[in-house]
Amino acid sequence: MSADRFSNTINIKNRQASFEYELLDTYIAGLVLRGTEIKSIREGKVNLQDGYVYFSDNAALVKGINISPFTQGTHYNHEAARERKLLMKKSEMAKLKARIEEKGLTIVPLRLFINDRGYAKLEIAVGRGKKNHDKRQSIKEKDVKRELSRIKF
Repeated sequence: MSADRFSNTINIKNRQASFEYELLDTYIAGLVLRGTEIKSIREGKVNLQDGYVYFSDNAALVKGINISPFTQGTHYNHEAARERKLLMKKSEMAKLKARIEEKGLTIVPLRLFINDRGYAKLEIAVGRGKKNHDKRQSIKEKDVKRELSRIKF
């Protein structure tokens, strides 16, 4: 098993989240993972696009994040799309719970990274879904920025 396929600088982003949602607040939470899951994360085999956070029995759970099964995993390998518990302070969870009870707000994962201590962290954000005209506006802004950067160089 080669050590070079596992990276210590993992920064997996959900680029679709900023396009689909107007992001209001961001938080960083830990994840409860199994051994084969952290190995797959270090290989970069994660998809955050369909993920969302919900609350059940005073616990924040993230659903829809797909961590591919570890290739060398045996019968102890994890299920790819299982629910994972988020680790955060009770005060932060209470704030988030109050926020998502407002109409039209949801919590989406923005990025998954490994901190300097080696723990996997998930950056989540409270977001409000964008309408189609809002999406068109953000596309226009990106095009204008791209044109300006071409003119400068």
